[in-house]
Order: sequence, then structure tokens, then C-alpha cells
Amino acid sequence: MKKLFFILLILNFAGCTSNEEVADRSQVNWQSIEKDLQSALILAEEGDTINIPGGYFKFEKSLLMDDKQNVVIAGAGMDETILSFKNQNEGAEGLKISQCKNITLVDFTVEDAAGDNIKVSDTDGITFRRLRAQWTGEVSETNGAYALYPVLCKNVLIEECIAIGSSDAGIYVGQSDSVIIRNNEAYRNVAGIESENSNFVEVYGNKAINNTGGILIFDLPGLTQYGEHIKVYDNLIQENNHRNFAPAGNIVGVVPPGTGLMILATRNVEVFNNQIIDNRTVGAAIVSYELVAAISEEEAVEADETQAGSAERINSDYELDENYNPHVGNIYFHDNNFQNSKWFATFQHDFGKLFNFKSPFNPPDIVFDGFMEAERSPAEILCIQEKQKLVFINLDAPNDLEDLNENIAPFVCD
Repeated sequence: MKKLFFILLILNFAGCTSNEEVADRSQVNWQSIEKDLQSALILAEEGDTINIPGGYFKFEKSLLMDDKQNVVIAGAGMDETILSFKNQNEGAEGLKISQCKNITLVDFTVEDAAGDNIKVSDTDGITFRRLRAQWTGEVSETNGAYALYPVLCKNVLIEECIAIGSSDAGIYVGQSDSVIIRNNEAYRNVAGIESENSNFVEVYGNKAINNTGGILIFDLPGLTQYGEHIKVYDNLIQENNHRNFAPAGNIVGVVPPGTGLMILATRNVEVFNNQIIDNRTVGAAIVSYELVAAISEEEAVEADETQAGSAERINSDYELDENYNPHVGNIYFHDNNFQNSKWFATFQHDFGKLFNFKSPFNPPDIVFDGFMEAERSPAEILCIQEKQKLVFINLDAPNDLEDLNENIAPFVCD
């Protein structure tokens, strides 16, 4: 018979804030339900709902759930049920779920985990709905890498969630298949939303605002699978001009502040009907892993000796992965709205300085690094079909920027 776990505690409420702001917790009456909630996760049977009431609850260890099917973990609302791991002294994740099937997480907040706030791995069927995952206080490279972190999963749905303050990506999906990321909000992360080495992904209806980079579509070497067939549409990608606070050596550390969208070494990506507004350095950047490895080699070697964590690192030995293609292909832009009222690209990154020199007072809408496979035409690699006149830069990176130019014609397609 379907069981219901109730944890009956007094509701405490300290007031709501706007989505990007983090509530003041100084006057909160914190309570502990750690043992009861962990027991509920261990004892849950198929079809159970674990209900967490409203209140402010502190945890010192990770919450773990393994090998469960058809379980719902439900709070009273993201502003009512707050799970804090600020004083965590054991484990890295706040909530960690692995090797499960058909799990739903809904209506609560997880904040300030030592590592990732919510990590789900090796799970077929995972829904994140109306969750807030955040780090409170000023952003820092010591913040966890990922707020919401499904990896090695299938049939992933992330909707109506809020992610704040991640030192890598707020909403991240890695090495997963059949993914929908819709109607979420991401603020003050290094990457607002990121799809990495994942297949059949749709990213739509989201707001990525005030991150370093709004939306990233990456394909990296040395992982369990490669990614393609991505659609990015109907998103608001606005004012992603936050400083980059990723730890040294992390792959997202290469993202210049002021980047709306970045596509790295991925194939079969369609980008359409997005509002790409006031990202001061570049609206959209399309780059090869060869460029990333070249500009990051010294930093990566230094960082690899001292850094560790869940975030993906720069791999200077990417050529050892014989099945990996470091170049982009079949990238299609159409019917987007690019706007930029900013006069200067960032001065915190070499590419921002370059754009200020080559395109003064008019930062580019689309930048392509120029790495192309010889057997393919430019429009087969990057196809641009926009109605408005764009500021476009081809870096000609393979030739050390010798023929950097603004000629968009080879990439315009029918």
C-alpha cells in the first residue's frame, strides 16, 4: 500500500524576496530533521511520497537516496521549505540521488552545500520542478559547482526552477539523453544553464540573467558520450555580464564575462526565437575545443596539480580521445533578436579587449573562431539566417587571427 511520510514540525517563515535576491537568514529559527528525513529516504518504497513541511532546516551531512523507483520528494514550496547545508561537515552534495527510476523533486529549496546542491546520477526519469538551489552571500569560487546537477541520466525534466550562485553552472545536464530544460531562471552563476555531452536536449522558455555566460552548449573530450541534437529557443538571455568566478582550470573559466550563448565543439544545434540582449561582450560565440585548449594550456597545467571537484576541467590532452571531434558542425541560427546597448566588451578577458579594438563601440552579435573541417562548406558548419543586420566576427584562430574579418556572407544560408 502506498505510504506517506510526514515530518511534522512548526512552520517558520521569514518573508519572500525577488527571484534573484537571497533572503536574509539571520533571524531564522533553524530546526533539525536530519535523522527523520534520511530515514524516510532509506525506507521509501515504490509509490511513496516524502512530504517535507514548511520551515527552515539545517543539515550537517549529505542526504542520500539510492535504488528507488517512483518516489516523490515534496516540500511546501520553494519559499516555505528551506534545506540549508551551510554547516555541512560530511559529504559534498546536499541531496544526492543515484541509480533510481522515476523520481520527482518538487517545491523546496536547497542551499549552501559544500559541493553540488542537488546531484542525480544514473537515473532513468528525473523531474526537478519548482526548486530553488542557491548559495547565499557573495558569490565565490568556493561555492559548489552545480546547483541542479543530473548526470548520466535519461528522461530528464527541469522546469520552473531557480538557480543562483554556482561557481560552474546553475542548471547543468551532463552525459544525459532526452532532456527538457524549460521555464527556469538562472542568476549570478558562472554559467546560467549548461548542456554538456548530452543528446536530444531542448532548452526553452528560460531566463538567464546576470551570469557570466547565459546558456552554454558544450561537448568535451574524455567522457562517456558525446552530445548533439540540441534546440535552444524562446529564451531570454539578458545582461550576462557578471565577473567569472570559476576556480582556475575549470572549463567554464574560459567564458568571457558578457557572453550570451556559447557553443563549444557541439554538432546539430538549432538556436531560434531567443531574445539575446545586452550581453556586453558577445551575443553568441561558436568555438572549437582547439581554441579553448590553446588559450588555457598554462592555466590548466597549474590548476590540475591543486584543484579537485565535480566541475569539468580543461583537458590539454584532448587529442588522445580518438573519437572526439573538437570542431562544431551543423549549427543553425535563425529568427533571433540580438540587441546590445553596451559600448564596450569586457576588459577582464583577452577576447573582450580584442573586440574593443576590432569592433569599437559595437561589440559583436556572433563570433566564430574560424576552425573548419576542410571537406565541409562554411554554411554546413555554421548557418546563419537572421532577419536583422548582425555584427559578425570570424576570428581566423587557426591562422593566429591574421585574417580576422567581419565577412558573414559565407555563413549566410537559405
